[in-house]
Amino acid sequence: MPIAGSRWTVTLAALVLVAGCSTAPKPPSQSPPPRSGGYYQDDGPPAQVPADILSTPDAVPRVEPFHSGALRPYVALGRSYVPITDDRPLVQRGLASWYGRQFHGNRTSNGEIYDMFAMSAAHPTMPLPSYAQVTNLRNGAAVVVRVNDRGPFREGRVIDLSYAAAMRLGIVGGGTTEVEVRRITHAAIAAMAQPTLALHGTSPAAASPAAAAGGRWAVQLGAFAAADRAQALLARVQAELAAAPPPRPSDLTLRVEPDAGLHRVLLGALPDREAAVVLAARLAAVLGAGMPMHVVMR
Repeated sequence: MPIAGSRWTVTLAALVLVAGCSTAPKPPSQSPPPRSGGYYQDDGPPAQVPADILSTPDAVPRVEPFHSGALRPYVALGRSYVPITDDRPLVQRGLASWYGRQFHGNRTSNGEIYDMFAMSAAHPTMPLPSYAQVTNLRNGAAVVVRVNDRGPFREGRVIDLSYAAAMRLGIVGGGTTEVEVRRITHAAIAAMAQPTLALHGTSPAAASPAAAAGGRWAVQLGAFAAADRAQALLARVQAELAAAPPPRPSDLTLRVEPDAGLHRVLLGALPDREAAVVLAARLAAVLGAGMPMHVVMR
């Protein structure tokens, strides 16, 4: 978590100690005690919250090289951390906190500028940058964030979210909440670059699970008892995808599938859950965060 006066998430010049060092940095003596919520005293929300903050789109995963300086072992608040240096999956459950105006505009641990209105996050050990899906286990809300900072360093907390991400997950008021964090691997992101069936020219009524090549995971955009409502949503999504500027997820199977009395509007036929999460993030960037999306197994 942040400490007032500086971002207590690795800023390689002050807080990172490379393996072999024997002394740990101490927090400034003037640092105030933490609040009971998800941020520290003197931090908090912006003076003016953007009206469209809840429409902030998810981060769109892409394969990026890891920042070598952010892969070194380090010590923070008396504890040692060894960052992950390869493209492995990571699934964790614990508390999510958030950081806001005190650190807005400051450098993150990989040298970027922290933007509290972007979909970003801090994590103690993920390689930087990484992408992760964060799910609020209390209300089911989920977002995809770009991890480009270090922290939090309080026991039991697994991720420190930007203000926008915390708003989307509904945790700003309570400060913290229990979440599940899933790192999206480069392999999963690369899998999304492989086309399945062409969206344009595909007959949505004829599409079926057997015809959807690639796997059993998909993004569900809606489920309706009435077939005409499902077809109406499908037509709307087709039009929005066709009009969207590149890059857009256009080489994927958009279809309606009947299932136990419901008509599900689905996109994609992916080999694993991670790839479907990446697709959902790409869709959110095109269709907007207001479109309900669920990753499902068909």
